[in-house]
Amino acid sequence: MSGPLPGPEKTRPTQLGVFDKPGQRTLTGIEIAALALSLAWLAGAAGFFVLAPGGRQDGIQGSRFLTVMLTVFMPVAMIWVAATAARASRVMREESRRLQTAIDAIRQTQIAQAQRGAAGAEPSVSRKLDEIAKATKKTETALATFHTSRRETPRPAPAPARTAAGGDQGTLELGTPAEALSPPLPTEDFIRALNFPETAEDEEGFAALRRSLRDRKAALLIRAAQDVLTLLSQDGIYMDDLRPDMARPEIWRQFAQGGRGRAVAGLGGVRDRTSLALTSARMKQDPIFRDAAHHFLRRFDQTFAEFEAEASDAEISALGETRTARAFMLLGRVAGTFN
Repeated sequence: MSGPLPGPEKTRPTQLGVFDKPGQRTLTGIEIAALALSLAWLAGAAGFFVLAPGGRQDGIQGSRFLTVMLTVFMPVAMIWVAATAARASRVMREESRRLQTAIDAIRQTQIAQAQRGAAGAEPSVSRKLDEIAKATKKTETALATFHTSRRETPRPAPAPARTAAGGDQGTLELGTPAEALSPPLPTEDFIRALNFPETAEDEEGFAALRRSLRDRKAALLIRAAQDVLTLLSQDGIYMDDLRPDMARPEIWRQFAQGGRGRAVAGLGGVRDRTSLALTSARMKQDPIFRDAAHHFLRRFDQTFAEFEAEASDAEISALGETRTARAFMLLGRVAGTFN
């Protein structure tokens, strides 16, 4: 169903939020004013030459005729040049306003999409991290309850410590860290924790993660990995989507022993160009992400060097397939760790 065209001051929003070019009237105020001035000038000039003494046509000849024509029509031409310039200026202002409105609309759309993308991209890792945090709190509560019950149980009076003069000394000295009293973390639990629980129902994964978080060194690496995985998920980068070329155990061992350059280049087996480009751009633009990535790389390097000394080739291969190791491959290649 057709209708009247909108005026110059009206716009119609499209589905994309950009504005269509408005319809134009046949005559605007500028053209009407120019037409009125032209007619007034021509009427005045005609009246002058017709009514003025000696203004008869037989007296207008030669150069005088050319001068008369220029006198009559030059102002008219100037009026229309000015009108055209004014109209062009008005159109340019309208186009500038329309373009600015379109740019603002696109910017708002991109911001909204980025916020929705970040909100939709995080659930996978964020949900797991929330579940991990809840499980950790439950474990800490259980441990606190256990220690409280232990404190409430009557204990026999401790035997006096024997001094060196008596020939004996206490088994543990004051200030011994709690880590020294706990058994070493099983390698299987450590590798399982670095891959994080698969689903909310992955009870074995959460159990391994809780046991690993009690180990100070493992907990530092796990928390650093959590940070970078969460930040990467904001750009839609998930370790499950990456299919890197897996390096052989001997290459991992060379890296743990300080090897760099072409000898360990196989560790940078991530080939996903989109993930590499997004990670590289964010590494350059986001200082928080850059600091978290470098902290994670340092922590992984230190922890893996200790792990490699006692791990078998099969255990190193299993660790290389975890989500934490894939994040190390991606960030290490972007940061030039393997160069």
